[in-house]
Amino acid sequence: MDRRTFLSAGAGAAAVVGLGVGTAAAAERSDDAPLYRWFQATYRSMEALTTPLGLPADTLDLSGRSPVRSGNTSPTNIGCLLWSTVAAGGLGVTGRTEAARRIARTVRAVEGLERAHGFWFNWYDPATGAILTSWPGTGAPVRPFLSTVDNAWLVTGLRIAADAVPVLRGRIERLLAACDWSFFYTPYDAADPVKGPGQLLGGYWTDDNTVTGFHYGALNTEPRMASYLGLADGTLPPYHYWHLFRTLPPQYGQEQVPQGSNRTVDGVEYFAGHYTYRGRSLVPSWGGSMFEALMVPLFVPEREWSPRAWGVTHSRYVRSQIEFGLTETGTGFWGLSPSNVPEGGYLAYGVPSIGMTTDHYASTGAITPHASFLALPYAESEAVANLRSLAGEFGAYDKTYGFRDSVNTATGRVSDFVLALDQGMVLAALAQRLRPGLLQRPFRSGGFTSRVRPLLGREDFLLG
Repeated sequence: MDRRTFLSAGAGAAAVVGLGVGTAAAAERSDDAPLYRWFQATYRSMEALTTPLGLPADTLDLSGRSPVRSGNTSPTNIGCLLWSTVAAGGLGVTGRTEAARRIARTVRAVEGLERAHGFWFNWYDPATGAILTSWPGTGAPVRPFLSTVDNAWLVTGLRIAADAVPVLRGRIERLLAACDWSFFYTPYDAADPVKGPGQLLGGYWTDDNTVTGFHYGALNTEPRMASYLGLADGTLPPYHYWHLFRTLPPQYGQEQVPQGSNRTVDGVEYFAGHYTYRGRSLVPSWGGSMFEALMVPLFVPEREWSPRAWGVTHSRYVRSQIEFGLTETGTGFWGLSPSNVPEGGYLAYGVPSIGMTTDHYASTGAITPHASFLALPYAESEAVANLRSLAGEFGAYDKTYGFRDSVNTATGRVSDFVLALDQGMVLAALAQRLRPGLLQRPFRSGGFTSRVRPLLGREDFLLG
């Protein structure tokens, strides 16, 4: 993902299908009451991030007496707001009519955003919707960029909104009709697979019509959401999936020499590789972070559709994160994923041994709560215990805005910020736990069923 640099008109209410299920008051009486309370507080932070125009700021600064929104937003942030609002309506945290009104307001704002080649630019002013040409606070120039993965998360949010609010479907379908993922795709060239890898580019600069010098090659990273969307709508060929790297081939430099063998599926020969960490085999991500591996299955049911491949590696990935924190570092806490640096700034954090890059992500300095929420489907008791410890020992949680973005457990320093992306992951994870399938419905039909599910069904990571 193109990671962040730190630093109003309403619409009519619409009929909502599938948003209503009980009430927040009823939830308080259930055994899941702590999870509902966490959801309610986290959603309040998303409300505070949102401008009157209906767009979320990237970051909320909570260091002062009143929260302060950042002056930038991205397609990912907007997608997070859309699915978070659908989840709030579905869990009874907001009324169904109010949820629909908020979703319609955000869709209206998205309709007004300038875009190019069918896709949205990477940075906008959340108050006005204007493309950012200079960075808030510093005045540094911002080049107009179309990010592949950030557009994928906005499209994800729009698909969820269209499913939840039927009256908006026509408008959203018109927005999505222009999103042709082949724009970012470099077709496979057997004569030169380096230049023609059959993968998606990182993005495209519109000021000089140039592309990034890299492709999203690693399969177990968050850009696979863009791949799934393109596979599902037919703008990407099915064999694109098999051209993504489970690991880099053994002859290429990476964190460890992978084990595995060549497979041929749908006419594509590729290396079905895996790493071994603490005696368990798994498919690594690029940097060993939680959100790379586990953001996508919040929406696409990989574990269900591929239980012996994706289901296995997801569970082992979480176990590796837990053991790295509890056993290798001995801190008593775990959960590494890109997040705010508690002392200021933003940094990619991960477990080096389960990431391919030798340019390691940081592995000390910040534990982020969103990593534990992503682990809920695979290690719920340990995730909840970790979150309670972060809250109880460091004050990382407050009843107004939920968990702060990160904690330095060595010094006790707690971040002053919450981030739209990370809060969006927290809310999606809680929604999936409290009302399974609420946010997954748009990805269990159409091209996802007919095109993506068969691919996942044929996956075999040779994990043993």
